[in-house]
Amino acid sequence: MRLMFLGDVMGRSGRAAITAQLPRLRKEWRIDFVVVNGENATSGAGLSAAHARTLLEAGADVITLGDHAFDQRDMLQFIGTEPRILRPLNYAKDAPGQGAGLFEDGRGRKVFVTQALGQVFMKRPFDDPFSALDAALRVYPRGGLAQAIVVDIHAEATSEKMATGHFCDGRASLVVGTHTHVPTADAMILPRGTGYLTDAGMCGDYNSVIGMQKDEPLRRFVTGMSKERFTPASDAATLSGVVVETDDRTGAATRITPVRVGGLLQDAAP
Repeated sequence: MRLMFLGDVMGRSGRAAITAQLPRLRKEWRIDFVVVNGENATSGAGLSAAHARTLLEAGADVITLGDHAFDQRDMLQFIGTEPRILRPLNYAKDAPGQGAGLFEDGRGRKVFVTQALGQVFMKRPFDDPFSALDAALRVYPRGGLAQAIVVDIHAEATSEKMATGHFCDGRASLVVGTHTHVPTADAMILPRGTGYLTDAGMCGDYNSVIGMQKDEPLRRFVTGMSKERFTPASDAATLSGVVVETDDRTGAATRITPVRVGGLLQDAAP
């Protein structure tokens, strides 16, 4: 199976890139299943129901969220009606929606997708991601009920993301980090067959400060004072993420390739 994961969609620029590029990439690269992190797709903070529909119609099979899962208030109701949108497993016990789901690709093969939030350097205290992931992966062992398993670890600290990768090695097909919006260069297959990337980066305008127009972040760094709200950058976006190929029998990753398409960052891709 050939799986694509795309990092945090950032504002209008990121949505436009998904709409313009994803249908073509799915066809040309023979992608079987696509997971998109969409938690910044609406004005850089959360995901609205309308923009969720946009991403799904463009070719996302599943959308994961993150710590901004419910910044757009209509998501509180919409997520209960759309099982293809996942909030983090350990967000809050009473949060609406689901933190994991079993889905099918176009050939009927099962793909289990889940997401957890890290704890290190995050603004809010969340439940332990490792115990949450352990419980989910016990229900869906790799190569058993699911032909492929994707774990999105939405976290600030690279060490916590790497620890999650090793914790899930042999249990997931792909563990990929999101949240920091900067793509890392460490795509690898871990010893027990789990594809891993510390951060997928963002689908957004890289002529920015992690997707935001530069002036206000620079002002705050230089002067220590704020003047305006952050606004998503709006020039041409780069689609950033990863493609992993898996063995249908075992669920193990056999190949992993970073994706950089369009905008300022462009690289070889499948």
